[in-house]
Amino acid sequence: MPTVITHAVVPLLIGTAAGRRAISPRLLAAGAVAAMLPDADVLAFKFGIAYADAFGHRGATHSIALALALAALAACAWRLLRTTPGRAFVFVGLAALSHPLLDALTDGGLGVALAWPFSADRFFFPWRPVEVSPIGARFFSTRGLDVLASEACWVWLPCALAALAIRAARRTARRPAPARVP
Repeated sequence: MPTVITHAVVPLLIGTAAGRRAISPRLLAAGAVAAMLPDADVLAFKFGIAYADAFGHRGATHSIALALALAALAACAWRLLRTTPGRAFVFVGLAALSHPLLDALTDGGLGVALAWPFSADRFFFPWRPVEVSPIGARFFSTRGLDVLASEACWVWLPCALAALAIRAARRTARRPAPARVP
């Protein structure tokens, strides 16, 4: 899995670039939480649930079904998030879905259960450039620094470039068209 930091970076960069009018601070925070939430499944280890089980790490919490459930919850809380129901659904849903998609790009683990509850199969992308993060205190090591460097290259930089493109598009859209001279 990428680090919890990187999971939050995706919606934070993209949402901030879209601007406060499009993505309210509350919606931005909800997106960041939704992007990190699937890794709460590591608590399953404390209850004796094995990694490969449906409710183990990268199981049900890493599914499209959970992303849709979080999106629906956000749509119901649209007033609290200071946005529209549709925008809440799309932003939070995509933020939550970014988590398992990023995990499917890592070079370790058992894959992600994207199709749960319809299938227990775990998936990876054929191309897996992101180094898998150590779980727990082992993150605070040279291995953890290597993972952050990998994430900076393969996740943070592309998201920053996408954010810059979004900002540039917003600026261009705000500029008035030049006056035509007859």
